[in-house]
Amino acid sequence: MASLNKVFLIGNLTRDPELRYTPSGVAVTNLGLAVNRRFRDKTGEIKEDVCFLTVTVWDKQAEACSQYLHKGSPIFVEGVLQSRSWETQDGQKRSTIDVRAERVQFLATFKADSSAGTPAASEESLVNSSEPDTVRPEDVTWDE
Repeated sequence: MASLNKVFLIGNLTRDPELRYTPSGVAVTNLGLAVNRRFRDKTGEIKEDVCFLTVTVWDKQAEACSQYLHKGSPIFVEGVLQSRSWETQDGQKRSTIDVRAERVQFLATFKADSSAGTPAASEESLVNSSEPDTVRPEDVTWDE
């Protein structure tokens, strides 16, 4: 039996990225993502629905997301669904389904933050515009 686990999402960040490092030094960033959907109901009235998701980004992409994204930033995410379960301190079982990002593409131009350092790619490959210190989103996308 065939199976497929792939998601494509476009939305806006609900909060600033949260960068941390694993004990082995691997960067991981959690992104809160809101994906809006507009549709017409049976009466023809336009309705809006919002889906809130947690997206986990790893390695160099995690560092780039933390450096260049902020609350409200529009992004495109390609990834897979990943389930997690745990037990709370009071013994209740909890579970969630998150998105593990394989690729994150920034959908808005932004100013490079010279005080925050640069991601693993060279600064010359990131800055490619007639406006100084402007980074194009497509230049800071890394494929794993």
